[in-house]
Amino acid sequence: MITLAIDTSEARGSVALLREGRLCAGVVHSDRTDYSEWLIPAVEQVLRRAGTRMELVDLLAVATGPGSFTGVRVGLTAVKAWCEVYGKPVVGVSRLEALARSEKRRAGAVAAFYDAQRGQIFGGLYRSLYGRVVRIGDELVIAPEAFLDLAGKEGSDAAVSWVSLDPEIVTGLDGWKERAERGDTMQKSPAELAEAIAWIAEEQARAGEFTDALQLDANYVRRSDAEIFWKGPAAHAR
Repeated sequence: MITLAIDTSEARGSVALLREGRLCAGVVHSDRTDYSEWLIPAVEQVLRRAGTRMELVDLLAVATGPGSFTGVRVGLTAVKAWCEVYGKPVVGVSRLEALARSEKRRAGAVAAFYDAQRGQIFGGLYRSLYGRVVRIGDELVIAPEAFLDLAGKEGSDAAVSWVSLDPEIVTGLDGWKERAERGDTMQKSPAELAEAIAWIAEEQARAGEFTDALQLDANYVRRSDAEIFWKGPAAHAR
């Protein structure tokens, strides 16, 4: 199986191509180039490095967020177009789930998060068992202090495994010392999450769990600035 995975959720995006479960080529978004300009050349570069072409790709995988409105939309729009043009199946994958899957502990509660700007983080809580993760509750945009408290309650007396692109946001909090004393650990994840997104997509594809390209949609978690400002401060305060 050849899988092409796209992650344009935020500035630290990536593209990866897997062949028979192994990474063949990858590109990281490492500058300020808009995704509308970066993505197509990056995909062409990955295909060229892997010695293949889009016609031979078996599966498309794409991060559905959470993340920036523009970034996520660019990735989804491109993948939808490729599905239509090339007739490829697609699986949409949560970026937070891919992050949670990168945590190395074999079992227990996992808290995955990364910077959402404006003093908030995107976060999700999971149960991990031998490499598989199941989400607990909804993905959130939340203040770091509130997420630390929420994860602590979920973990109860058991240690929680934390994984993040931005661990210092939580480890710098006053409450982290207490969690660390209970056995919580913090793992910093590499920014290249497209490979993990591909793994999850392949697992779902093997189980016959594809995403309808017409129904493929973003999970932004929070509203856009345009919506906030259009509805006014009162709506934003709710």
